[in-house]
Amino acid sequence: MKRIAMISEHASPLACLGGTDSGGQNVYVAQVARHLARQGYAVDVFTRRDEPSQQTVVDFEPGLRVIHVPAGPARAISKEDLLPLMAPFAVWMQKFLQKNGGYDLIHANFFMSGMVASRLKTLLGIPFVITFHALGKVRQLHQGAADRFPAERNQIETDLMAHADRIIAECPQDREDQISLYGADASKIRMVPCGFDHQEFQPMNRRKARQFIGRHPDENLVVHIGRMVRRKGVDNVIRGFARLRQHYEQHVRLLVVGGESDEPDPTITPEIGYLQQVARDEGVADSVTFTGRRGRDVLRYYYCAADVFVTTPWYEPFGITPVESMACGTPVIGSNVGGIKYSVMDNGTGLLVPPNDPETLGRALLKLSRDPMLRERFSRLAVKRANAVFTWSRISGAIAELFEDVLASSVSPSMAPLLDGGSPLILKRQA
Repeated sequence: MKRIAMISEHASPLACLGGTDSGGQNVYVAQVARHLARQGYAVDVFTRRDEPSQQTVVDFEPGLRVIHVPAGPARAISKEDLLPLMAPFAVWMQKFLQKNGGYDLIHANFFMSGMVASRLKTLLGIPFVITFHALGKVRQLHQGAADRFPAERNQIETDLMAHADRIIAECPQDREDQISLYGADASKIRMVPCGFDHQEFQPMNRRKARQFIGRHPDENLVVHIGRMVRRKGVDNVIRGFARLRQHYEQHVRLLVVGGESDEPDPTITPEIGYLQQVARDEGVADSVTFTGRRGRDVLRYYYCAADVFVTTPWYEPFGITPVESMACGTPVIGSNVGGIKYSVMDNGTGLLVPPNDPETLGRALLKLSRDPMLRERFSRLAVKRANAVFTWSRISGAIAELFEDVLASSVSPSMAPLLDGGSPLILKRQA
């Protein structure tokens, strides 16, 4: 049985979703690991211990364990502040591997996990594949001075692309950015998207879904689900919704699902306080409901209750929520950026709009609100596309095929970036 070590330093597969640092990467790691285990691999996911009560080794499913690495204090720390902890993370993981047996391959998730994988490859000869989930240069392009990651991130990512055995791009835009912004070797990149679990997300009766979440069966319902961070553009969703309210006489409501707590508490999730003020300023506070965080076991009801799902981030490396919405048969209005412009077919499974453009978003909302037959056509095509392209079983199969290609290869990439002053030596110096 081949052994796979997945590293995801800040995004545990056991974490609750919807918080500032809990979202698509958590889902990706959990689902890929789960499906690889079901295909016969022995999978361990290494993630940072962030609570004192966490056991070191947690059996997740048959063939799948979560290993909590004691790097830094056992409490939540923003991912922007984790870089200094990657050296002790790597040292602990190296000792764990030497004591408990090695792995055939490492799958790193995010650039800091890649640093650990790169060190282990150098010291132990284990090949690694990396999924970045987000790129520093793209983030800086859109966030500017608001980006809190250290300046060396760009060089680290450049070196990792040179040292990795393979790179997974999550959408065509991700692949293009890796090549054009970092000079990555195109032959090392494999495009494998994110996905959805068809047992979790599938169509259901809209009235039953609305009854479950406590909404009126006949109201026009717009839903947003996601992390409460500025780049997700939830303020744009509210402003676009306000434009819809100006031109649509029937009762319509926006549900905003997400946050750091089960209740929408601005003291715990400051972004909610900002968004509540946006709703007041736009005159729609009485029609916008913030639900707080919701578990994955109930998200299906929110997707299925919606007439339309809206997500308008400034940029999005992939974006799992549009795919989950399509799997539930709910049309998507999404930003024409990143992975969303790949997963959502414009005028096929939904509508694509520019980010930060509430006027255009409002017109798109109005178009779908007034045309139930169009929504129904989008719904049918959405379910078809989601199941044809984005199931986790299909995606994990493609990842497993990539792993086997790496394991069968007799040629390993040059280690020059690590041996010639490249930035991953930060780990060696700090250790």
